[in-house]
Order: sequence, then structure tokens, then C-alpha cells
Amino acid sequence: MITREVGDTTAARDFLRVPFSIYAGDNNWICPLNKDISEVFDPVLNPAFKHGQCTRWVLYDDNNQPAGRIAAFINNNTAYANPQPTGGVGFFECIENRDAAFLLFDTARNWLQERGMEAMDGPVNFGERDAWWGLLVEGFRPVPYKMNYNPPYYREFFESYGFKDYFRQYCFTMHLKDEVSPVFHRQHDMIAHDPAYRTEHVRKNRLDKYADDFCTVFNKAWEGHNEGRSLETEAVRRMFRTMKPLIDEELIWFAYHNNQPVAFWVSLPDLNEAIQDFKGKFGWWEKLRVVAKLKFGNFKRFNGFVFGVVPEHQGTGVVGYLIVEGSKVMKASNRYDEYEMQWQGDFNPRMVRIGRALGNKHSRMLITYRMLFDPNKPFERHPVLKSRDQQPA
Repeated sequence: MITREVGDTTAARDFLRVPFSIYAGDNNWICPLNKDISEVFDPVLNPAFKHGQCTRWVLYDDNNQPAGRIAAFINNNTAYANPQPTGGVGFFECIENRDAAFLLFDTARNWLQERGMEAMDGPVNFGERDAWWGLLVEGFRPVPYKMNYNPPYYREFFESYGFKDYFRQYCFTMHLKDEVSPVFHRQHDMIAHDPAYRTEHVRKNRLDKYADDFCTVFNKAWEGHNEGRSLETEAVRRMFRTMKPLIDEELIWFAYHNNQPVAFWVSLPDLNEAIQDFKGKFGWWEKLRVVAKLKFGNFKRFNGFVFGVVPEHQGTGVVGYLIVEGSKVMKASNRYDEYEMQWQGDFNPRMVRIGRALGNKHSRMLITYRMLFDPNKPFERHPVLKSRDQQPA
């Protein structure tokens, strides 16, 4: 077996081919779109290249057939500060062969060490945590769009190599026919009669306005956060415009106090339902099929991506107020059967509690691992965050 760094179109194509042999016969696997994977490694399309670097490799067996793959990243964005220089590995796929897996890990580790890294996290993405982050260890059923899916045996590969549990990511599911938890109704009633508060869902013809409101809440909510970062208004406007074809207006909600945005709850239809038989392709025919599915609204599941509350309104009941008011409209639309609240890091206990209260079922768990290259250094899990109402949902 040998690893080869991706440096031409043939190797790039082989990188995309690897999963097809790994998941042959696994009906739970939904092939990610090739364009989504390729964009991660495109310096023009991935803004992480402005403050980092990455590369990737394909593992070939003795018959020169692709048998595995891995990517390594160095992200100098201060949003994810660490006590030691820490790189990342991701997009790991491998046949059920421990030697093959360790060869891939060694290859990525050596590349990171040569560049001054003292630890590596994995499996992670070269970018934000909202995509391809963490190893699936519970809930081996079809995953939402851009969530990692993997065979159960990957866990043994990571842990036997020396990776340790850095933090756990919980997902929770709610069936739309079920009642919202009494916890949220009590919170709702705390402020429902206060005329200063109101909620509304987005309108596509005013996306720039809601993008600005999102930016306001996000930047206040994450201010002072130990992984805090700020968003620029124009960048958020571009993000909302890009999302426009996927937006169901009744799935994105804002709460206002005296007409100032104080909270948001962002959800989208699960695009994986539309692409599950595309086999990674996304040409004109596939695009038409997605547009048709979005237009006629025949999705069964939608996913929560982010929930945020500005600090001065945390603990006021606005979380329950937003959830109850939004849920009334979502239920009445009768377009969806299931809501899945995306991963809640165990380092944020308050958001885990909100997830458990909102979802009546613990649907899956992922683990983000960390490996210190010096085994004599003490290992510390992700620090627990102070009580806040904001965290990717």
C-alpha cells in the first residue's frame, strides 16, 4: 500500500471515488455532492485558505486501486484557538484494515508536524464546524446534508491510533405531531403578553434585512465567547442570497424586542432527501430535480442549524417564546414530519439541555477527537462554556 498526495485531476477523481467501495451495500450512506467536497480544497472558493493551508492523499492498495483517503488542515483562524498549535484531519475513508488506516494517519501527522503542529483534531473540516465535523458513533441511519457518515469500525481506528475524546456532539429529533416541551411553554408565557416582544419568520423578498438582523444577533451573542468571532454584514448577505433557493420562509425565525433583533432560530429542509440517489453528481438534471422538490415542498425532515440569543435577553424566556411561536406555524404547514436539531457540543451544557427539551429523541452522537503528538503532555477536553443561549444547533 502507498499514499499519494493529490496533485492532478486523476488523483482528485480517485479521492472522490474511494467512498463508493467503502459503502457498497450500505443503504444508509448518502453520497455527498462531488462539488461540495471539491470546493473545500479550492483556494478560490474556500475562504479558509486566507488563513490556512491543506492537502489530501489517496491510499492505493497493491493492485493500485483506491482503498482510502485523508486530508490534513492547518487553520490559523483565531476562532478556534488552542493551547498548542493544532491541525486537523478529515474526509477520512478507509477499508477495514488497521494498517491501512494507520498509514493514512501517519501521512497526515507527518505533514502537520513538519509545519509545526503539536496536535491534530479529527475528523474535522477545513472551515466552519457546520459541515463534516466529528465521527459518527451512534445513530447509523441516513444523516442530514453535510454531516459525516462512516462505518462503525472507524471509531476503533481513531482510538487505537491514539486519538482521544475531545468533545461529543449530540443530535435530537422531534416529531412535528408531538407537543413542544412544557419547559418552552413556561418560558413562552413569561413574555408572551409583553408587547415589546414579537416574532416573525423571514420573507425572501427582504433577505438583506434578515441577514443584517442575523449579523447583529450573532455578533452580540458570540462577543466574548472563548471561540468568538464576528461576521461582516456583506458576507452574511451573500450567505443568505446563496441559501435563498433552499429557504422555506417558515423555518427561519427571529425574535425582536422594541423592534431590535434579539434572537434567531435557523432551520432548512434536509437537502440530503433530494440528492440521495445522485451519486455525487450535480448537473443540470440534478439541479432541476432539487428545484422541483423544493418547490413542491415534499420533504419529510428539516434540520436546525443555529440558535442565538443576545446576552442581555438570555434567561428572559425568549428561547421558549421563539420556539413555541415558530412551532405553531411549522406544525400548521403540515409539510414536514420530523425536525432534527443539529449537533450540540457537550462543552455547552445549556444548549444540550435546550436540545433535549426540544427533541424527544436522542437521534445520534458524533465525537470530535484530538491527538497530542507528545504523549507525555496532559490531555484536556474542550473547556466547558459559560451559560449561554448560543451555539450551532
